[in-house]
Amino acid sequence: MADTPLVIAPNLKRRLSGVTATVVRLIPVQARMIAIRATGPGLPPEVPHIPLLRAATLPRDRWRVWHSRRNTEMALGLILRHILRRKYRMMFTSAAQRHHTGFTKWLIRQQEALVATSDKAASYLDAPSTVIMHGVDTETFIPVTDKAALRRELGLDRDALLIGCFGRVREQKGVDLLVRAGLRLLPDRPQAQIIFTGRITPDNQAFADTLLAEIKAAGLQNRIRFLGELPWDQVVKHYQALDLFAAPARWEGFGLTPLEAMACGVPAIGTRVGAYETLIKDSVTGSLVETGNLESLTDALRYWLDDHAARDAAGIAARQHIMANHAIEGEARALVAIYNQLLSQP
Repeated sequence: MADTPLVIAPNLKRRLSGVTATVVRLIPVQARMIAIRATGPGLPPEVPHIPLLRAATLPRDRWRVWHSRRNTEMALGLILRHILRRKYRMMFTSAAQRHHTGFTKWLIRQQEALVATSDKAASYLDAPSTVIMHGVDTETFIPVTDKAALRRELGLDRDALLIGCFGRVREQKGVDLLVRAGLRLLPDRPQAQIIFTGRITPDNQAFADTLLAEIKAAGLQNRIRFLGELPWDQVVKHYQALDLFAAPARWEGFGLTPLEAMACGVPAIGTRVGAYETLIKDSVTGSLVETGNLESLTDALRYWLDDHAARDAAGIAARQHIMANHAIEGEARALVAIYNQLLSQP
């Protein structure tokens, strides 16, 4: 890559989030197509990046692109352009499926290119945008041939029928729905287990404690487990170790986790939020269930847990679906095309 990048992708959040995960997986792919660097705290070494101070002091010899994904990043980009006089074209990607605040609307109006991750997200921008759905790295998220060996490595039960749900532990993600569906289903299915990965923030500790108490009261504390926040490479391995993935969110901006699971050959259950209705092919690569509905989620889990042949076929179909429709290279190329349009402007 060139020493002076043409595109800067800021990531102004240290802890892992959906936006950070997007930057981490996408920038290395884009770096094969254009001179791009991420900037910000907490980025892993494999992500091409430069210090924030350098991004703020790049030469004014040509226009570059500042590609934001958060309000703070849009605001910083405007400071760099209008106060520090850096030659940045402003670009913003939005996954939000809600009405924006007045300040966010003002920030959006200052952008020269807008991208939405779904048609629903685009409808809330109130400005022309290009819909570019997220893709998944199909060389990182791959099925494994020896799942039992991987489970031994991870300290998981090699013979379990393993359900996963990944992301921060909170009500928005429907963690309580999956726990309570598990409390109904697991007593009659001794092989079935559920694992959650993701951070429990202080404001969600009481929520998690209530669920842990219910699990303990049912005697299922060894079969419904919260593993906490894991390093990125461990998250990938836990996807690969699963038999079934569940994303019972009550609200979601886009929702990348079912894509990552399906790329690993794992069927996915998702609610009708975010982009799940586009990502998951109902009854083919998994199931779509009614949002916030415990009965609907329980029925879908029961079906996939009990029909091994259907589950295996859905896993194969899931991988094929991702390879055909949601490989990350397509997302990267579409974004790079917009970068080039902005860079070609006088």
